[in-house]
Amino acid sequence: MKTNYAEHLKHPVFKVAKQLVTEEKLEAYVIGGYVRDLILDRPSKDIDIVVIGNGMDLAQKMANKLRVKKVSIFKNFGTAQFVYKDLEVEFVGARKESYNRDSRKPIVENGTLQEDQERRDFTINALALSLHEDTFGDIIDPFNGLEDLDNQIIKTPLEPSTTYSDDPLRMMRAIRFATQLDFKIEHKSLEAIKANAERLDIISKERITDELNKIILSTTPSRGFKLLQATDLLNRFFPELVALKGIETINGKSHKDNFYHTLEVLDNISKNTENLWLRWSAIMHDIAKAPTKRFHPKIGWTFHGHEDLGAKITPRIFKRLRLPLDNKMKYVQKLVRLHLRPISLVKGDVTDSAIRRLLNEAGDDIDDLMTLCNADITSKNEFKVKKYKKNFDLVREKLKSVEEKDHVRNFQPPISGQIIMETFNIQPCHEIGVIKSRIKEAILEGEIPNEYAPAFQMMLEIAKELNISEQSVN
Repeated sequence: MKTNYAEHLKHPVFKVAKQLVTEEKLEAYVIGGYVRDLILDRPSKDIDIVVIGNGMDLAQKMANKLRVKKVSIFKNFGTAQFVYKDLEVEFVGARKESYNRDSRKPIVENGTLQEDQERRDFTINALALSLHEDTFGDIIDPFNGLEDLDNQIIKTPLEPSTTYSDDPLRMMRAIRFATQLDFKIEHKSLEAIKANAERLDIISKERITDELNKIILSTTPSRGFKLLQATDLLNRFFPELVALKGIETINGKSHKDNFYHTLEVLDNISKNTENLWLRWSAIMHDIAKAPTKRFHPKIGWTFHGHEDLGAKITPRIFKRLRLPLDNKMKYVQKLVRLHLRPISLVKGDVTDSAIRRLLNEAGDDIDDLMTLCNADITSKNEFKVKKYKKNFDLVREKLKSVEEKDHVRNFQPPISGQIIMETFNIQPCHEIGVIKSRIKEAILEGEIPNEYAPAFQMMLEIAKELNISEQSVN
């Protein structure tokens, strides 16, 4: 692997940095993720520059040269930052760190380059590139990070148990990088993560979930979840998912391992969408199967109502993980609640009425619901999977034709409460809801078309049954 990358540092940021570092006789380096991604030929928009001394001075001088108007200075942290074209550039003085056991916030002192590299989480993130003209582009690699990149392995610069105990978030980061890069975690490091799993409790849920979402958005997120489970981290913040693990057998009848089924669905859906919340719906779709699991001597294992209970507990899980409790959560709730509906259509007769009801309840999320349900078709029996997927295509076609004909996605009946009140000269009352509900049911059942005239006529007939007198017909 190369040890000089000067030819790849053509961006104006690097040219100006080299000029100033050389003229001012400074010692400064690009360090961390940008170097790692440069070597792996991965895109990166964040440049971290570490300066032996004061990083804020170099930041201001570079900004002046590049004609950047705004430089953000964070004196408490000894850092500075600016954005130039497509890059975010951050500057910091080299430092060494020490930790108290009850906090991941370090005690920081000025340090050398090697001390700064020692404090990094992994050897592949401790690589530095010289910015001085004499050694421009040279890689400084005291912990064999280049070799670990070549061998695709995650290792810590120092003793792993110390690294993870000092800052337990690094355990989540180790699994995140292993998942994103498709690397292995060194065995000694894995054992240290498992030994320090309870230390994760001092980390805020926001920071944990930030790493978790990056795992979820990776190409094969199941890999990260398996590592989280194997190292006992997952149970620290997501016990409901761990509860799905395992197979129980009674009288020779078994159920599938719903933990691994969930991961298979997550991987399936990840091939078709980068929507984080649609991926979260895959994680949550069977989350209530553990509490709803029952054994019936004749039927076998059942999970009745797991879709409704899953939707019900979604806000509790989102709140604990500091996930948004807005429309994103409601979207996940809806997909969890409805995820069995298309599958039941695949198994049985696809009636127009059932299709209309599904379209009405799913609304604009019907396509995402179908993507989730298609991903949920998992079986070791290839014939069964092919049959289900073929039937699924029929349901998709039926959805399309019914929607084109009846326009019931997100529909409101053509007769509003206002029309009913004006027609019969009445104030808001229970009977108005009855009339609207029966008209909506009639449209969904296909008894009348979704049009004003037949709906108005039905309103008159229902009103007569309810002994409501017609005052004026517009």
